[in-house]
Amino acid sequence: MKALSKSLTITILFSLLLFSLFSTVVAQEKAIKAELPVLLTSCGQSPGPVRVKVFLKRLKFDHEYNLQATAADLIDKKKEGKPFKSLIIVTGASLKGMGAAGISVEDELERTKELITEAKKQGITIIGAHVEGMERRAQGASPGDNSDELSIDAVCPEAAILFIRKDGDEDGRFTAISKDKNIPMLTFVKNMDIPKVLKSLYEK
Repeated sequence: MKALSKSLTITILFSLLLFSLFSTVVAQEKAIKAELPVLLTSCGQSPGPVRVKVFLKRLKFDHEYNLQATAADLIDKKKEGKPFKSLIIVTGASLKGMGAAGISVEDELERTKELITEAKKQGITIIGAHVEGMERRAQGASPGDNSDELSIDAVCPEAAILFIRKDGDEDGRFTAISKDKNIPMLTFVKNMDIPKVLKSLYEK
């Protein structure tokens, strides 16, 4: 009788442990959510944001696209009574892109810093993205060019969610940020997987 009671107790405790672990996983999955409308912008003026824009449009998600969005844009939208609920900042620096826009790396980092500060002030969910893989991170315009890494440093540690192409994390760069800052990270393998990530973020 005692053996049966002990066995029953162990079974119950084990069941409670499994339920607790399952509940934790479900809670974490539910936590990786964001709301619309979303403002899509860049930190580094690379082509990456265009890839995200294509799928936001295809999915008919309420969004605005502005590669040089500023804190003032967030403020103006709030004054209109239509505040953004989330902000996707795609990292990945292109010296060519910044040159065409007539801005420097320093200008881009300062704009991004002010944008993030205002987003946090308004309670907007910040999503730090890197969608061009390791080739973007390795595309230094000249030896020693670290502008791409600077764009990552400016955004990803400040984000509430990370959205990363898997091969861009070959060196564990984003995994380290995710673990160090306790930021949930969503990954994808190829461009056609981007809609799945966006749906998981925005569909209820």
